[in-house]
Amino acid sequence: MDERRKFSRILFGANAYIALAEQTWKTTILDLSLNGALIKRPNNFVGKLNTLLKLEFVLPDSEVQLVIDAMLIHKTPEHLGLKCVHIDVESISHLRRIIELNIGDAELLNREIEMLAALNET
Repeated sequence: MDERRKFSRILFGANAYIALAEQTWKTTILDLSLNGALIKRPNNFVGKLNTLLKLEFVLPDSEVQLVIDAMLIHKTPEHLGLKCVHIDVESISHLRRIIELNIGDAELLNREIEMLAALNET
């Protein structure tokens, strides 16, 4: 299998919402990375590939809400793959900490953050 992922993914089961225009769907996050997320495809979801949408979720056992502007880049009958196109500073700080705690390698995470910044500069 061709492994194209450049960012560490962590398993992350959390309830979330995705919004597209005036529609909102409840979903579940399956995994997260600094550059995106894999979520369960909600019933009646109508988004097309390359559509911009908003992913929102609250960290478990807290009141911290993360908001990610994402592009739909992968779609199956069961899952949606999202690529982060914008995330605010507070949300990326929390996301970074979640991933750091789960992968246990701050140096690897710092390299991924540098790679993400370089990708966003182009």
